[in-house]
Amino acid sequence: QVQLVESGGGLVQAGGSLRLSCAASGLTLSNYFMGWFRQAPGKEREFVAAINRSDANTYYRDSVKGRFTISRDNAKNTVYLQMNSLKPEDTAVYYCAADTASYLRTRPNYWGQGTQVTVSS
Repeated sequence: QVQLVESGGGLVQAGGSLRLSCAASGLTLSNYFMGWFRQAPGKEREFVAAINRSDANTYYRDSVKGRFTISRDNAKNTVYLQMNSLKPEDTAVYYCAADTASYLRTRPNYWGQGTQVTVSS
């Protein structure tokens, strides 16, 4: 059974940092396109960042470019999202996603349960 378990969320002041982790089990991470989405209250889930299987390419939504960094450790079957210079508008539930496609679809194969990130002003 595939499981993606996020951790590392919490409450942080604006300008602070958090590192999210996504531990995968039941799958071999190197076979998946991985990424992060987020959903704020009353809003639709949106793409945040993605990384391809070979780590050669990463992708970000414009509003997080230069502040967030996605990385993966295939040996640990874990994906990370380093978030710096956090802003109140980054407040959301963050979801890890795994996809067998050659890109991260809006409906990937697997989702994690989510971790709450709250940025206070």
